[in-house]
Amino acid sequence: MMKLISRKPLSLSLAGMIAVGAGGIWLSATSNAADEPAKTASASATAAKVKPALTVTTTKASSGNLVIKLAANGSVAAWQEALIGSEATGLRIQELHANIGDVVQRGQLLVSFASETVKADLALAQASLAEAQANLADAVANAERTRALQTSGALSAQQVGQYLTAEQTAKARVESAKASVEAQQLRMRHTRVLAPDSGIISARAATLGSVVGNGAELFRMIRQGRLEWRAEVTASEMAKIMPGIEAIVTAPGGTQWKGKVRVVSPTVDAQTRMGLVYVDLVPDTTITTTASGTKPQAATASLAFKPGMYAKGEFMMGSSQALTIPQQAVVVRDGFSYAFRLNADGRVTQIKVQTGRRVSSAQGDLVEVVSGLNADSTIVSSGAGFLNDGDTVKVVTATKPANAAASAATVAAAKN
Repeated sequence: MMKLISRKPLSLSLAGMIAVGAGGIWLSATSNAADEPAKTASASATAAKVKPALTVTTTKASSGNLVIKLAANGSVAAWQEALIGSEATGLRIQELHANIGDVVQRGQLLVSFASETVKADLALAQASLAEAQANLADAVANAERTRALQTSGALSAQQVGQYLTAEQTAKARVESAKASVEAQQLRMRHTRVLAPDSGIISARAATLGSVVGNGAELFRMIRQGRLEWRAEVTASEMAKIMPGIEAIVTAPGGTQWKGKVRVVSPTVDAQTRMGLVYVDLVPDTTITTTASGTKPQAATASLAFKPGMYAKGEFMMGSSQALTIPQQAVVVRDGFSYAFRLNADGRVTQIKVQTGRRVSSAQGDLVEVVSGLNADSTIVSSGAGFLNDGDTVKVVTATKPANAAASAATVAAAKN
């Protein structure tokens, strides 16, 4: 009896402990289940408060007419180069009236030769002419008397023939003397070398005091000051270019000039497989770029182009519809072009695009998008180079910075 009584309190103690342990486990599970919604709400709030990776500006892809251009390179040369030579033989250059770079007019005096010898020869020819004319007058008088007495028999037939022949001989000598005078007058004119056309003196071989021979080169002249751009294009491009097409040629100094295709070469070089397109450079129209765009203005006296220069240019081949975006919105990575499209949740999506032509406008440089984007797609225009696919961005309104530093700060803002 005593043994049973002693075990009962121990059993009751164990049961109590088990009950207390089970109650603790139930309370812990209930507490964890109650905290789970609070943790989920906290995670959602944290996700909602994700800081944007970058502050950017956006724009829309727009569709419009884009000029079709064909780029080419080539040399600048004179439209026609005139060689001015000497027709005088053995004469000394007495005066030079033109130099390299001078703008001359047609008929302007360029060179004067010493004319003392020619003047003496001209005087001798004129004296011979006067003598021949006197002999002719005497011969004509004798011939007239002979004709009057021819039927009377006072003169023989032989005498009549002599007088009439003398008249014809005297006439011939007068004509010969006149030709000699004209030849000497021509030599006198050749002592003055005149410009055959208006233009610019490009080279001078004449030296003061030198004695030149017949045909010796004295000057070279760019006729009418006209220059041309000889563009080198492939055979396939030559088929697209027609006379009259406008071209914009850029000088090495950056000045742009208008030109017009005059003729397309009928042949292609067998070695290079390239052909020439001859473009007349309009001498009175240059193009300047201002804040409001490009516009022509009157050219200065010093031409931007010189013969022998190598220049680049573009042929204006018309226009076509194209989808364009700002050039700064295109990011090149691993050899491919990408743009970042802005989604409704504030995140960006990296899209691979295929680019085409590039054009400058008053709003900046634009790039044609051949594929990858739709019209009116909202894309990141500034700061795209610092983004990755899926980044959250903050969009601000684009402003015109006062200087380049402010512009760089707007384009690429620091991460928050």
